Amino acid sequence: MDLVDKDPDEDDPWNLPELQDTGLKWSELDTKGKVMRVLTSIVKFILLVGFLYMFVCSLDVLSSAFQLVGGKAAGDIFQDNAVLSNPVAGLVIGVLVTVLVQSSSTSSSIVVSMVSSGLLEVQSAVPVIMGANIGTSVTNTIVAMMQAGDRNEFRRAFAGATVHDFFNWLSVLILLPLEAATGVLYKLTKIVIDSFNIQGGDNAPDLLNVITDPLTSAIIELDKTVISDIATGDPAARNKSLIKIWCKTEKITTLLNITVPSAANCTIGVPCWVEGNKTWTQINVTETINLQRCNHIFAYANLPDLAVGLILLALSLLILCTCLILIVKLLNSMLKGQVAVVIKKVLNTDFPFPFGWVTGYIAILVGAGMTFIVQSSSVFTSAITPLVGIGVISLERAYPLTLGSNIGTTTTAILAAMAAPGETLANSLQIALCHFFFNIAGILLWYPIPFTRIPIRLARALGNRTANYRWFAAIYLLLCFFLMPLTILGLSLAGWQVLVGVAVPIVVLAIFIIIVNLMQTRCPRYLPSRLRNWDFLPRPLHSMAPWDRVVMSGMAFCGTRCCCCCKCCQKTEDEEKGGKERKKSQEMYDNPALTRDDEPLEAPKESVKVTQL
Repeated sequence: MDLVDKDPDEDDPWNLPELQDTGLKWSELDTKGKVMRVLTSIVKFILLVGFLYMFVCSLDVLSSAFQLVGGKAAGDIFQDNAVLSNPVAGLVIGVLVTVLVQSSSTSSSIVVSMVSSGLLEVQSAVPVIMGANIGTSVTNTIVAMMQAGDRNEFRRAFAGATVHDFFNWLSVLILLPLEAATGVLYKLTKIVIDSFNIQGGDNAPDLLNVITDPLTSAIIELDKTVISDIATGDPAARNKSLIKIWCKTEKITTLLNITVPSAANCTIGVPCWVEGNKTWTQINVTETINLQRCNHIFAYANLPDLAVGLILLALSLLILCTCLILIVKLLNSMLKGQVAVVIKKVLNTDFPFPFGWVTGYIAILVGAGMTFIVQSSSVFTSAITPLVGIGVISLERAYPLTLGSNIGTTTTAILAAMAAPGETLANSLQIALCHFFFNIAGILLWYPIPFTRIPIRLARALGNRTANYRWFAAIYLLLCFFLMPLTILGLSLAGWQVLVGVAVPIVVLAIFIIIVNLMQTRCPRYLPSRLRNWDFLPRPLHSMAPWDRVVMSGMAFCGTRCCCCCKCCQKTEDEEKGGKERKKSQEMYDNPALTRDDEPLEAPKESVKVTQL
């Protein structure tokens, strides 16, 4: 929680910035100036569309890279069915696998394959789907870190990304214990499946892939069935490569005569006869014939999956960062004057009284519709994150758009499940409906009543913290999406007794700290004098300033030892101590992660001292 008392005279960093038009007005331009401005605007718009296209394609390639690096490991994680029977372990497995493959649809398809093959029960798959919902939010959190250059942009962008994280984690904290105790989502979806005679439908619409596939398929194509085969226990899949080599194949099924030990080994309904001392029967043998080789870059490269994955990971992150920076610069140059006023007014203004409450629900529908079109919640939330950063969309408006995105990605999964074969249709559709009702229940918990919109307050508090200590964003990312799930998984493997013995004291301590923090700000007189602030604890336990000094010392050591060959690091002592140069550096970057001069100003914000009873 953000417990810092702000100065009322200080400008609120959460206010949307006014993008001033520094150029000449349209009426002041001559004919040549007007023509040049129109042409410039057209060129900027074309460039913006091009960078957006490259941004979306880089997200697709990033997902493929993660699957190449960790896809088989994800299949191995899913293979341990005994662990998946534990709801908490199933949850963190869903998080880890989705983070590894950077795609909730891929992890969901693995779960569907396991349920269809009878390796996993539907009820055990529900927590895994919840975990996939959490893991998919890591992409826009990574995108938000690309705006760390400007303090206030980073504050807003990181909050706009992590509001998705907090919504998912809080929903899981409520719904996972409820599901484990009552099976409410399983029973509700079972009733829906049994009540309607649902027939198989068409495949999910392929709208976005039609646009991006010409480029992404020229870079890499993957055989995603390999991960599902590993998860379902196919030993031959371990030796297969995820990189698709043959894009056009044909399967030929022939009837083959084989010998069996006795007539008892013959399959019922299949011809079985005896010739001499041998018993013969017939089986269908399917042979795959390769017809056409793929044309992507790595089709002829004899490289292991890990090497290709690391190459694509580096390139996709480079393109992602470059496109994001250029998109933000183009938007800043285009959104000036009346254009910015109109866009902000359309996006952030509520309906007039008494219909103001309808605005948020319209935003939910818009988010659901846009996600349905692009078929990826990661793409949609990653696209609005930089808009939140530069101040075009407020955090309060980004929240319902994100909630709608969660619904939109489940409707696509429902359509895809309806295209499943008849024997697996019921289970596939039931899992997709569990995902849908989980997000609906989360929205009912954390949106209709303004007081319950806790994810917004938590995201704003985290945004303030990461704006002051930008290195904390990386700590948050590693902690929430890697270290904490891995720790919980390890405790789950040790047994539920160990998990409960370790987790319960930590949860009780966290609840105690939250309650004390709230009472310190709202009703400190009811607390013992010792608990009215945290000063009695060692400073590293209630302030990030000591940790900031450690991180800064490490960065300074790395800068002097590791970069000694760079010209930027070859400075004399007089230059380093020169106040003029240091002041200039601070004005250029305004980055507290690179200097300690802000320390006296930031330190008082770490604790709240109560002076009145």
